[in-house]
Amino acid sequence: MTMSRIEVERLDERFASDEGRVITRFWAPATPRHEREVIGRLLDMSEHDVREGARRTIEDFRDRHRDIERVLLAHERLVHDRLRTRADEADLALLARLETSALSHERRLLLGATFTQEYAVEAAAYFNPSIVPHPDQSGVPAGGLRYVLSFRAVGEGHLSSIVFRSGLIEPDGTIEEDPVGRFAERPEVIADPSYDRHTFALKLRELDAWNVTSAVILQGLPEQFELSELERIIAAHRQEFGDAVDERTLRTMLWLAESNYAIRFDEACDLSERVLFPVSRNETRGMEDARFVRVVDDGDVVYYATYTANNGFTAVPQLIETRDFLQFKIITLNGRSARGKGLALFPRRIGGRWAMLGRQDGENLTLMFSDNLHFWHEHRILLRPREPWESVLIGNCGSPLETDAGWLVLTHGVGPMRRYVIGAALLDRDDPSRVLGRLREPLLTPAEHEREGYVPNVVYSCGGLIHGERLYLPYAMSDTSSAMAVIRLEPLLDALLAAGP
Repeated sequence: MTMSRIEVERLDERFASDEGRVITRFWAPATPRHEREVIGRLLDMSEHDVREGARRTIEDFRDRHRDIERVLLAHERLVHDRLRTRADEADLALLARLETSALSHERRLLLGATFTQEYAVEAAAYFNPSIVPHPDQSGVPAGGLRYVLSFRAVGEGHLSSIVFRSGLIEPDGTIEEDPVGRFAERPEVIADPSYDRHTFALKLRELDAWNVTSAVILQGLPEQFELSELERIIAAHRQEFGDAVDERTLRTMLWLAESNYAIRFDEACDLSERVLFPVSRNETRGMEDARFVRVVDDGDVVYYATYTANNGFTAVPQLIETRDFLQFKIITLNGRSARGKGLALFPRRIGGRWAMLGRQDGENLTLMFSDNLHFWHEHRILLRPREPWESVLIGNCGSPLETDAGWLVLTHGVGPMRRYVIGAALLDRDDPSRVLGRLREPLLTPAEHEREGYVPNVVYSCGGLIHGERLYLPYAMSDTSSAMAVIRLEPLLDALLAAGP
């Protein structure tokens, strides 16, 4: 494809969904009565039948997961926790039976297996990629770069999660993909994350939940507190005030704490095996369109990603933080401008302030500044739809990329027939509200072989990478699979400056 001397090379590599990549999920019947019936039947089974059932299960699934017995025993413990938490009379009676029985190892395994299901995380689609430099560049040849790719993976029920791949950009500019790991694994959720009391209070104000009740609760907590401490204070408050308690405020405080969580993967788990799967109530319908960016702040390197948490009713922008892609923090974003899909963080502060792109009105590309990474109160329109191919809306395709000429912003435009295309704009490095250039024609449009899929006629990206003289642009094809394009940087910047704002 050639457009104003800009050559876009589509690589042959394809990143496609694989229904064979499965994780384990806890599963339970729809009603407590049914759940109790299932547990009762398992307790009544003979030890011979239990041993045989456990043996067959382990034989059938041990090669599909790194440590299936560990998973099943963890889910067996969850069965106990569910009965204890519901605290219904029938639940407590069954719990007493469970805990007074000398359950064999095999019965525990079979109970856990009965409350477990496999989930194919990417069986339906594998799309909306972003790319950043890998945190480990050891052993890379001079002129090369190891990278991390993230994707939105979609499985049964259109539930989205975030998955990863890695590879190497060779010194000559070609790409070598790393082998994909054998398994797919969920992380351990850190049970007792810590919170900053001042930041927590600010977030409660944003949620209109700062009042006498929340002030009293926080007053009883240290400056740095853990979830278990918050839960203990709230439980005591409920016991003290009974029916007079402000239940809405207490539920909001717990929801806020549960929406900010931490996870970690085992070091034995290859990057390509790691799956960020929904944890909080904000994410019950998926984690969508992560825009990863490598941020350097005062010499400190942190990877952030803005993503959309979907609960089936509302789409909430949130933030992922990691340094090594092994441990992750999930953080809420707050403020009246922290809304809408497609927020994208700049890779460094500008004039001492954080900067981010957004699209709060669902139509125009906006620019935001903030002194606090977690709070965004103001935004201004940066780009409005102008050309026919973006006449419906304009948004970003990932975090801005810094060049000597300015901030390169990859955009997406939606126009006739709801076709998505990728464009580009150039912003001033010191004042990104100043637009230096904007392409009049799309940089990338769906090729004929890219038009068919779950959502036809779409090319879309969540972030590119500049290395040497090239822009590496991973992009999704019709919300089904993904590919990679390579673009010479100098002709692109020349075309943007020539086009003007």
